Amino acid sequence: MDGAFGNDIVHMIAGAGLMVKFVLLILFLFSVVSWTIIFMKWRQLRKAKEETAVFLEAFWETSELNTLYEECDDLVYSPVAHLFRGGYSEFKKMSRIQSNPESADKDLAMQRMMDNVERILKRTTIDQNNRLESALSFLATTGNTTPFIGLFGTVWGVMDSFIRIGLKGSAGLAVVAPGIAEALIATAAGLFAAIPAVIAFNYFSQKVLVLRAEMDTFTSDFLSLVGRHLLKQQMN
Repeated sequence: MDGAFGNDIVHMIAGAGLMVKFVLLILFLFSVVSWTIIFMKWRQLRKAKEETAVFLEAFWETSELNTLYEECDDLVYSPVAHLFRGGYSEFKKMSRIQSNPESADKDLAMQRMMDNVERILKRTTIDQNNRLESALSFLATTGNTTPFIGLFGTVWGVMDSFIRIGLKGSAGLAVVAPGIAEALIATAAGLFAAIPAVIAFNYFSQKVLVLRAEMDTFTSDFLSLVGRHLLKQQMN
């Protein structure tokens, strides 16, 4: 039964008009690209979650940020680790400038350091958000447009079927049904491409929101840590 049904589908696609076949090709390409993105984003976000958990555990347990800075080079998927590397490298650079004897106003130097670190953290956050959200727009486009592309193919196929029926001068069910069935394949193909893309887009968007919340929380914590360190230096 299943084999016969599959053969019927193949025969209907083979017997479809040129425009319907072109629509099916477009939908097939959308589907292939979507599934490739789904696999890549699933792997990327899974690793980002795992590495972020590892980094945060190490960050709160260590008192040697220099050592953590060197060790977290391998955490390439974690957006929070990227935030730490950017913020800490700027902090170290500004610390060397502040320790210069020519630095007259310590309060001004401290505020300048905090502003620079905050700016680097914001810039890194934007970069990491763009990296996490990359290709998600294609999934949204696939979910929004492929049903309409499939519907276009169906409408075109139905029009072509009625034109052929008019030329033959016969409107029996045996004449109408094959052409309509061939045309409806395009709508089915559009839904087949759209449904996984919509589900994946919503799932990945939620995962990205969680990681963005982790970045926002870490940014606040890291700025507080830098502020306490600077106050301690200023008092000494």
